[in-house]
Amino acid sequence: MYKAIAANKRNTVFIMAIFIAIISAIGWLASVYAGNTSITYIVIAGAIIYALIQYFIASKLALAVTGAKEIEKRDNPRLYRIVENLAITLGMPTPKVYMIEDAAPNAFATGRDPKHAVVAATTGLLAIMDDRELEAVMAHEMGHVQNYDIRVSMIAFGLVSAIAILSDFVARMLFWGSGDRRDVHPVVLVIGLVVVILAPIIATIVQLAISRQREYLADASGALTTRDPDALANALGKLEAYGQPMKRQNTSTAHLFFSNPLKGGGISKLFSTHPPLADRISRLRHNADKF
Repeated sequence: MYKAIAANKRNTVFIMAIFIAIISAIGWLASVYAGNTSITYIVIAGAIIYALIQYFIASKLALAVTGAKEIEKRDNPRLYRIVENLAITLGMPTPKVYMIEDAAPNAFATGRDPKHAVVAATTGLLAIMDDRELEAVMAHEMGHVQNYDIRVSMIAFGLVSAIAILSDFVARMLFWGSGDRRDVHPVVLVIGLVVVILAPIIATIVQLAISRQREYLADASGALTTRDPDALANALGKLEAYGQPMKRQNTSTAHLFFSNPLKGGGISKLFSTHPPLADRISRLRHNADKF
């Protein structure tokens, strides 16, 4: 487990390297078109600044988008005490606890690190889970905090957003800009078209792969924390039976949730930020004796 957590931290550097390479390619295209090599460095610097801003404010945006409201222990002693006890077990600060008024059973964690973490649960989750299952779900979310998944998620979200914005800008510049640089070689325009189309797709695929692997790791972390993998498997089983899309849906925050909060089906499953619930249940059942 400690090796997996260390790998997560190393992957942060790897992820940033991929995204910066994509951003550099976009910046190079813009510099070739404009005939000014310094544009590449300006694009890279701007994307990194944008990602850092997202990193520091993304958790607040996520809470606002989902309609989550902070609670105190007196507001919901059951949920609050479970989170407190898990924090003590893990030897980490108790994160702020939020609730979302939504019948869809779900939960999420966000924040920069364990000292600035937030966990949230929907009213629908509390309604269908017994205490063991609710503890298992929140242990999964605390696992994201413990494993620094929330940090990587925020960085990835910021960089994917930056790449999407840059790709759109460069596409407009290459194909709908002024005629000042029509002497650019057609090959550059073709490469530019490929890059601006593929860059957001590649960035999104990388983000999806990261999210899916971290869901499996958080399942394992939660099961290790509670020593009760059956409870988490049962909770996932209830989501298979009673899960539903959330009222306030947003693709930018979908990767934060315990299970996919969006409407599924068709091609959307291919681009889901979460592995299939059946696969997660199977892994927990198969490895139950290891927890």
